[in-house]
Amino acid sequence: MASDLLSLPRLFRTSTPNIKVPGKRVILRPPERGDWQEWAALRGESREFLSPWEPTWPYDALTRAGYRRRLARFALDWRTDQGYSFFLFRVDDGALLGGIGLTNVRRGVSETGSLGYWTGQRFAGQGYMSEGLQLMLGFAFNNLKLHRVEAACLPINGPSRQVLLKGGFREEGYAKKYLCIDGQWQDHLLFGILREEWLYR
Repeated sequence: MASDLLSLPRLFRTSTPNIKVPGKRVILRPPERGDWQEWAALRGESREFLSPWEPTWPYDALTRAGYRRRLARFALDWRTDQGYSFFLFRVDDGALLGGIGLTNVRRGVSETGSLGYWTGQRFAGQGYMSEGLQLMLGFAFNNLKLHRVEAACLPINGPSRQVLLKGGFREEGYAKKYLCIDGQWQDHLLFGILREEWLYR
């Protein structure tokens, strides 16, 4: 429950805490100011690859100022237990691979969060996000004590669907015009996984 979160370093003001979630090939850690150039370069070179699956990018999406606003929002989400954003890095050379996080965390009778992720185009299809997904679920279920994690993807996004199914998610439904993606309200496939399902895979 929420009271169990006291073990996390939550009393910070303007930055996310210094937490690392290590895996065999990848590591998760919250974004930092010093990540801006690498983040902007990876997002910029992957723009055509990512745009069809994401909300419309603002005009200043890749600027330093825009990035700092993201960091401020991430910090607020951590502090208020609303969301937990991480960057995904390769262990071997520290390269930024993408991002993964939980948003819309609900407590009380729900104990649920919504999963989202992105991978730079040159790192896609190499299994990095599948490992990152397992690390994120471990953080969600073991550290945050969530009961359930939800996710959604466009029906035509076969690679994302496979990442979720490989990660143990169940396909649960179909939502009409569920999210505004690339400037249009679009249908989505809905997925979910329970803590006990993840623990006993």
